[in-house]
Amino acid sequence: MKRITLHLFAITIIALVFSSCKTSQPNLYVASKEVDCTGVGPQKCLLIKENKDDQWTFFYQGIEGFNYEPGYEYALEIKKEKIENPPADASSVRYILVKEITKEKKESENLPQ
Repeated sequence: MKRITLHLFAITIIALVFSSCKTSQPNLYVASKEVDCTGVGPQKCLLIKENKDDQWTFFYQGIEGFNYEPGYEYALEIKKEKIENPPADASSVRYILVKEITKEKKESENLPQ
């Protein structure tokens, strides 16, 4: 009986370890350089894409908790939160950094001109 209890305990511990090893999947990529763009006025925009094979698009707002450094391409896990009653000239979505998955020193390819 003692042996069965020990085996069940070991199996439970192993199952808990494996279930807690969830790997993060990037859901936002950030290019290695910012570009000039016009939102409410002239500004610098990040270039982002949600899937690796997508085209880079202008991103007119920031990502809370993310410290962008030029010259690095990032893969991020972010959370989107709906903003109730946003100002007329602002986004209705807030982007929040959950995890920086990769930060690679490189020049991003296929950036818009």
